Amino acid sequence: VLGGLAIVVGPWIYRLAAELSDEREERVRTQERADVAAHLHDSVLQTLALIQKNPSDAARLARSQERDLRAWLFSTESIDESTVASALRAMAGEVEDAWNLTVDVVAVGDCDLDEAMRPIVSAAREATTNAAKHAGIGRVDIYAEITPDAVDVFVRDRGAGFDPDTTPEDRLGVRRSIIDRMHRHGGTADVRSAPGEGTEVRLHLAREGEGE
Repeated sequence: VLGGLAIVVGPWIYRLAAELSDEREERVRTQERADVAAHLHDSVLQTLALIQKNPSDAARLARSQERDLRAWLFSTESIDESTVASALRAMAGEVEDAWNLTVDVVAVGDCDLDEAMRPIVSAAREATTNAAKHAGIGRVDIYAEITPDAVDVFVRDRGAGFDPDTTPEDRLGVRRSIIDRMHRHGGTADVRSAPGEGTEVRLHLAREGEGE
């Protein structure tokens, strides 16, 4: 009798369980679509409306919206400044908005942004801002390599360039805010540039107590 019941009822129970699973999956998909639609309405459509009203700000608004979407869609693109990579992306966005250019950030690896790591982010900000001010081009590239032992950040542009050996004393952004800052916190800063050949600033900071 039990065997007969199992043969009769078993397929029905299986179909019921499958239908319930499909229903749950459909609810999840519906919720995800609703979330996407709400975010698009709250952000993208509002940005498009702002672009229509202020065409001159189209590039800046578009970059801002791109950052917002990437942060929302991909957790690895966060700009909440809780990690070194997210702090670099947040800094890049602020420089983009302030100087109306594109700052592209590529980060390999990541680590928490504690007090020991803040100097390298601050130095990278100064290097990026200097490029925005003096390079005379519309793009700056930032590459960060974060390992258990150290953090290396490269800020590059293909702009006007300069001779680091003849940098005026009043160029405090290079001497104090980049080179001296990194040295004070146990790191290094190497500025490579030449007139007409762009500039590369390499920042290196060991991670204390890591990788041992």
